[in-house]
Amino acid sequence: MLNSCEKLTAENSYLVQYYEAIQRGEIIAGAELIQQLDNLMEDLQNPAFVYDTKDAHFRMMFIERFCKHTKSPFYGKPFILELWEKAFIEAFYSFKWSDEGYINYYGEKPLKKLLRRFKKAILLIARKNGKSTLCAALALTELMCGTGGNDIVCSSNDDAQASIIFEEINSMREQFDPKDRRTHKNLKGIFNLLNKSKVFKISDRTRNKEGRNIDGAILDESNEMETNVIAKSIDQSQSTKDEPWFINITTEGFVNDGYLDKELSYGRQVLAKELEDETLLVWLYTQDSEAEVWQNEKSWMKSNPSLGTIKKPKYLKDQIRKAQHDKAERIFMLAKDFNVKQNNATAWLLHEDITNDERFDVESFRGCFAIGAVDLSKSGDLASARALLMRGSKKFMLQQYFIPQSKLDGLKGEERKRYEGWLKEGLLTISDGNENDFRLVTEWFVKLFKQFGIKFYKVGYDKWSAIYWVKEMESYGFDMQRVDQNWGSMSEPMKLVEADLKSKLINYNNNPIDRFCLENTALTINNKMEIMPVKVQGKEDKKIDGAVTMIIAYRIYMDNRTEFIELVKRAG
Repeated sequence: MLNSCEKLTAENSYLVQYYEAIQRGEIIAGAELIQQLDNLMEDLQNPAFVYDTKDAHFRMMFIERFCKHTKSPFYGKPFILELWEKAFIEAFYSFKWSDEGYINYYGEKPLKKLLRRFKKAILLIARKNGKSTLCAALALTELMCGTGGNDIVCSSNDDAQASIIFEEINSMREQFDPKDRRTHKNLKGIFNLLNKSKVFKISDRTRNKEGRNIDGAILDESNEMETNVIAKSIDQSQSTKDEPWFINITTEGFVNDGYLDKELSYGRQVLAKELEDETLLVWLYTQDSEAEVWQNEKSWMKSNPSLGTIKKPKYLKDQIRKAQHDKAERIFMLAKDFNVKQNNATAWLLHEDITNDERFDVESFRGCFAIGAVDLSKSGDLASARALLMRGSKKFMLQQYFIPQSKLDGLKGEERKRYEGWLKEGLLTISDGNENDFRLVTEWFVKLFKQFGIKFYKVGYDKWSAIYWVKEMESYGFDMQRVDQNWGSMSEPMKLVEADLKSKLINYNNNPIDRFCLENTALTINNKMEIMPVKVQGKEDKKIDGAVTMIIAYRIYMDNRTEFIELVKRAG
């Protein structure tokens, strides 16, 4: 047991060893982690706390002696903890309340034993740095060595993610106890047969999340959670415990104002000592700026403490190269590999990607095949219809937009002038009253066939389109294909539209409404690196319908590429 900083040295404390290595510049760390370490160094001299490393060092000993890796290329090898992992474990388990500190903080006398100070930790760390393996080893240690009757939960936003650490714990258990003499696993969980402790999993989809009696919890990838339902139920289930523990391990994500954003906001206020919460350990591996990611390779260690031992530098270099050419890759990489928070609705294209002065004459495509697309999501707003034609590897776009008279009448100032200019150019069709007359959309497609002989292979429509309009189109002989506006349908075609726009392989006849829609379009991304078109934040009143119909047309093209290209060749 150590009661003062004078007794604590790098020889007997991994926390001090880690801190001093950072101070010497041997380990590169970000400002937020350094702030936490500075705070902990001050707390070593605070009479409110006793620093007792016995529990922490025992757990490290168990992990390194009995836990083995479960994934290649380290499968079956002993788990040798990294210095940052030892420092984290030691800090989390070693700070205990002194009698004086406990009375001052809680206003009541402590139990006869020293009670652990930290009840909760936020470990924000980039992917592939061993966070899941570390927490699996900690959970197995608590299962085998903790007080009897412990309930330990593995949790996340969905069952699949919650299963990752649960299954890793079980794989470690199987290597530790291959004949199931001390432990057992079934559908309900993993059990210690001697001390009656157990590990189980819950997610947002688990019924009856309340009413449990949880001692320890690992919450994985909390960046996906929009609400605190799971975390709150765990907190409440730990209310009767003297020494509960809750470790939130995560990377940055793409949900704005979700559970993680609120937790990090609170944690950063605690870190800055703007709020008092002596029970929260805020351990953040973050970059100090986005610029240093691109400019200083050495800074990568700030968000990747296992770089060079677990995570390969060449992997990050490959990700950097991809990110320089692909917007989705860049957003995903910055969030997942460097913990740089990304707006979940960030601008999709640069001005130079959109700009294309090329034009073409529809007469040159007389008798050709086309793919159609419409976005009729709101009958009282702007609607878009599109024809995609091909020649070689280039796509050529014909388009028409539709708007109700009442919507046009409601516009003011420059916006009104813009729409009236489009109307004079014949780019916009007006419907009487408050709703678009979708028969005018049908007439546009029929006109392209009658006037130019353009034959439509398929016409894609989104799920909000009018049922009667689809039937009307089918009555004219159009083959209609539904394209839902969701991640699975929109992601790949949106990526291809981006690539083709950048390569100037899309000639949209320099249509100003198309350009307007593309400028207003942002992309949102999920944890599968799938993307979707949304409006740029701050431009909620602007329109993206033209971009949406481009993507829908590309969806039809990608689903039927071989057959459509063959038809194009025959007609050409």
